[in-house]
Amino acid sequence: MSIDAIYSTEAIATGAGRAGHVISRDGYLDTDLKIQKEMGGPGDGLNPETLFAAGYAACYHSALQGVARQKKVDLGDSSVGARVSIGRLDNGGFGLAVTLEVVIPALPHAEAQELADAAHQVCPYSNATRGNIDVDVVVTDD
Repeated sequence: MSIDAIYSTEAIATGAGRAGHVISRDGYLDTDLKIQKEMGGPGDGLNPETLFAAGYAACYHSALQGVARQKKVDLGDSSVGARVSIGRLDNGGFGLAVTLEVVIPALPHAEAQELADAAHQVCPYSNATRGNIDVDVVVTDD
């Protein structure tokens, strides 16, 4: 599958990978990375999973807002949280899993779930991960 790109960006990782440094081409992202304590590092810093969670949450929330606009629904004070987990796969490698927590207090649960499911079909991150990693979309009231 190919896309007709409307935007591209770049980032470069240097140093020791998960304990290295990342910088975006435009310089807005320029930070050191730390290996988390659970993975044998010092913790107390950004890591690839945190960056992925932030990107996925923002992208999915944007998709949710787009779906709501199309359906002429006011989301009110909505939010999306993304929990990204990393762990060992059966083949000895590592894999990711994501839980997206969608909160739309202004809507009944069933309507919020319908919008969340529709957003999961159009979100670029959801489309990129579909069939590759487990992604659970959970609609909560808080």
